[in-house]
Amino acid sequence: MRREDDFEERRKHIANLSDEELYKRFWELTDMVVDPLLELGYKNTTPSVERSVLLRMGISSLETQKIVNGCMDHGLMGKGAGHCVYKLSQIENISIPEAGTKLANGEGWDVVAASFKK
Repeated sequence: MRREDDFEERRKHIANLSDEELYKRFWELTDMVVDPLLELGYKNTTPSVERSVLLRMGISSLETQKIVNGCMDHGLMGKGAGHCVYKLSQIENISIPEAGTKLANGEGWDVVAASFKK
């Protein structure tokens, strides 16, 4: 089956645009497509996504589940597990892996939770 060539018909609405206008239009349309995806990403997460983030931060795979569970137990899942680890590392001036180990061992959750309430 051959597709009819209707390119000229479909491009009529953009035929008179300059390269700069086409460039601008492209990015406007791209934003329209991507914005809802970004909004979903900002407002929703899953334990598996959070574990993946922690792994990429250099946290041991054995500790990631404990940290994610700690986030859920302390109502911090919406803040992000990686954000919690980062916050503790900044507050206590320790490395990311050290902060991850502390949180996995159940230490520092009160400090992290309090820092988000400020």
